[in-house]
Amino acid sequence: MSLIGLDVGGTTMKAAITENSEIIATESRPTDHTTPVAAILDFATHLTTRASSLGSPARAAGIVVPGIVDDSTGTAVYSANLGWRDVPMLHLAQERLGIPVAIGHDVRTAGLAEAVLGAGRDATDFVFMAIGTGIAAALIINNTPYPGAAGWSGEIGHVVVRPNGEDCACGNKGCLETYASAAAISRRYDENVPTKEVIARTKKNDEKAKQVWSDALDALADGLAATTLLLDPALIVIGGGLAQAGETLLNPLTTRLADRLLFRPPPPLLLSNLDDQAAVKGATILAHRLTQNDR
Repeated sequence: MSLIGLDVGGTTMKAAITENSEIIATESRPTDHTTPVAAILDFATHLTTRASSLGSPARAAGIVVPGIVDDSTGTAVYSANLGWRDVPMLHLAQERLGIPVAIGHDVRTAGLAEAVLGAGRDATDFVFMAIGTGIAAALIINNTPYPGAAGWSGEIGHVVVRPNGEDCACGNKGCLETYASAAAISRRYDENVPTKEVIARTKKNDEKAKQVWSDALDALADGLAATTLLLDPALIVIGGGLAQAGETLLNPLTTRLADRLLFRPPPPLLLSNLDDQAAVKGATILAHRLTQNDR
């Protein structure tokens, strides 16, 4: 029998079907912002059908979503990017799929995957930051994601780094996400130009691109400096779509973080080695743990 791991991102939903720790199928779909919950359930249903067609019916599924998530009840509490509030995702998914389901926060679950399989394997306590359509972080303590009192931990994307700055979807102004997410970089340059192209244009001395990229790096460094001073992590792992910029992101961000921590050494910064599949792998881990609990 197989396991389903489904990662719902702000732009794309990605999934994997695994059997005996081997991936037997992968799929992706654009995230539907009009009826996101229905689209998630439809995709999950399709994946269970696909698993059966491959001769390996699904035994359990892990579904991870963005925003604020109450892991204990499986409730998708709030998502600024997808526009939902208090969605009983666990109940809806179990009713629809008819198999055990685990619901998790996308970034905390990606952090779990980094702790088990990725760049955080040798660090029991670290911070994982995902930079994609939005920005969020996961605090990993003793190899376990810390959700906070009610699932609100890790919302670093909505820390104000530029008071009275640009409007954010959360209703505040000057949030980190409005300057340094992949979506923000594209929007602040030209919404018709993909983020990768904006970064590429910085190397061609495009002054506007260089300024937008510099603004993003400064905002990220400010957010990570505050995180470092508050939590003193042994390591910071950077993931999400923007991590694909590689050393173009890591090198200047490392320098700028050090410049903001003059009285103490900065923690090492590493790029995720799970590429953009960390949350999918984490969702699969959640599904696997459900099967262990059944024994």
